[in-house]
Amino acid sequence: MGRLKWWMLAGLVGLFVAYLAWVGWRGPEVKLYRVTQAELMQTIVASGHVQNPNRIEVSAQITSTVDSIPVKEGEFVKKGQLLISLNSHEAQAGLQVAKAAAKSAQHHLQQLQQVNEPVAALAQLQADANLVVSQRNYQRTKELYEQSFVGLAAKEESERLWLIAQSQSLITKKQWLSLQASGSEISSAESNVQEALANVNVALAKLAYTRILAVRSGVLISRHVEAGDAVQPGKPLLVLSPEGPSEIVVLLDEKNMKWVKAGQVGWAVADAFADKLFRATVSFINPGVDPLRGSVEVKLKVDTVPDYLKQDMTVTVEIEVVKLPMAIQVPLSVVHDADKPDAWVYLARNGKAVKQSVSLGLTASSQVQIMSGLQAGDWVVFPSAASIHDGSAIHSKNH
Repeated sequence: MGRLKWWMLAGLVGLFVAYLAWVGWRGPEVKLYRVTQAELMQTIVASGHVQNPNRIEVSAQITSTVDSIPVKEGEFVKKGQLLISLNSHEAQAGLQVAKAAAKSAQHHLQQLQQVNEPVAALAQLQADANLVVSQRNYQRTKELYEQSFVGLAAKEESERLWLIAQSQSLITKKQWLSLQASGSEISSAESNVQEALANVNVALAKLAYTRILAVRSGVLISRHVEAGDAVQPGKPLLVLSPEGPSEIVVLLDEKNMKWVKAGQVGWAVADAFADKLFRATVSFINPGVDPLRGSVEVKLKVDTVPDYLKQDMTVTVEIEVVKLPMAIQVPLSVVHDADKPDAWVYLARNGKAVKQSVSLGLTASSQVQIMSGLQAGDWVVFPSAASIHDGSAIHSKNH
């Protein structure tokens, strides 16, 4: 009986030794990954906000005080709708003064055309007639003087009257010509009328400036003024986000500049609607770098604006920067020394782990492109707690 126990114990020990020998020959169990060839895409993720590229800052054109603001933040307004009403008393008074001045200038022009010009024409006719009479008198007096019927004094007096008539005729002719369509007085009066009418237009414009209207339809996203406030020209009072395409503005690390190009597709999600993706396209890359943050501003045009998307919403965008349609790839986790020039993997071959140098390419998420060293269909060893080395026997659990 005792001998039987010893034989049984010896058998168990033998089996255990054989098992250890089998395990040593078989090697540790490892997990393998099959090298694949498929599409590989590199993306860049960045956060930013939504904005309208044509955002309008509404301001006053004149110095005044606010009478009323019939709109509120978040309200949709139509083109031409009243946004702010300013005090118009001074503008209305200025318009009345300008209209009175224009009326006076027009009246003066009409007086010149309808009264002064006919009077000047009659004066011209009378002066011409006086000139003819004085000339004839002078000729008769001269003849009588030469025949000694009158003295020298009479001759000189008739000559003087003739010269005065000539002067009067010239003066009345110039006065009459000045009242013609191209004459100096008419031209001056017409200029005064044009200036007065221009002043009326200026006054009308100033009065119009007291009613600030929406230049485009859109949503009021901010308001910086209340009734009774004094306003100055150029100071923003309201911000209007007009209807139209929205864009996303993000800041990218400058090290990613080399990857991003106009026209690339991005997929965005608003923080408030994390389950809804929408498409955007890179439309602008700022050529300058912010030296304080080391970042670059990039804008993406939203292809189809979702109804829920609002101004200044925070969004996260994943931009597709590189796409390789058929790339040989493995998980980055199977590559040893991936951050060094001499990266390598353990290649499973004939039940052994064989150290294989690889050349890496594009890294996207958890995958890395293999430029050389592996082929599609090869099996590589996932790093594990098992102690293996080049040439170690292994047995696998495929992945």
